[in-house]
Amino acid sequence: MFFVAGAKKNAGRNERSKSIYQKFRRVDLLDKKKTVTALRPGEDRAIFLGLGMILSSVMMYFVLGVTMLRSYADSVWTEEGVCVILNSTVTADMNCSYNCGSECWRDSKYPCLQVYVSVNNTGRVSRLSHNEETQDTSSECFYVPRCQKDSVAMHVIIMNISERLKVNQQVPCYYDPSEQQENIILTRLYDQTVVFHSLLWPSSMLIGGALVIVMVKLTQYLSRLCEEIGKIKR
Repeated sequence: MFFVAGAKKNAGRNERSKSIYQKFRRVDLLDKKKTVTALRPGEDRAIFLGLGMILSSVMMYFVLGVTMLRSYADSVWTEEGVCVILNSTVTADMNCSYNCGSECWRDSKYPCLQVYVSVNNTGRVSRLSHNEETQDTSSECFYVPRCQKDSVAMHVIIMNISERLKVNQQVPCYYDPSEQQENIILTRLYDQTVVFHSLLWPSSMLIGGALVIVMVKLTQYLSRLCEEIGKIKR
């Protein structure tokens, strides 16, 4: 009888310990489920953030490719040299149109400044333009000011440029090494420095978005790996 009673007591103790263990086990599982449930929305938001950053960088690349990179690639004035200013004179007045309101355009005039230079002391005389945009607008004039009603103000701007060019007899310039374009430009609209800084921000955003997604996926992988190791130990 004594052994039977002891066996029953031990059985009861084992059942109570099992029930206590099961309760702790359930609490542990519930805590893990709550943690996983709490983590999933955060992981989803992080992935959406990474995808949004990547999409934004792609759109920025597209805009830059259509505007800046296209102009930079199409420019034939790629070789840098030193231009010696030979002559800078105002030849004639050029006509331009300015906006005076809704569907209203009026005419005005600005003086045409022509500048002739010699590149790298080669003896080759060429006409100098301010940049690619000026070259496309008017191949005869060095600088085309923004057209406005006050023609006197435009005349003052052109004369100030002429005086500065007379003071600086040697200026850095860009020319076409293939000599398809006879004219030379003083500055480029988009040089390598401008292109580099413009591409830096979308590139940083693209790398950042990719890193966010990689970190989330790595966290998910490590979490699953820890769960599998925990199951093996049990």
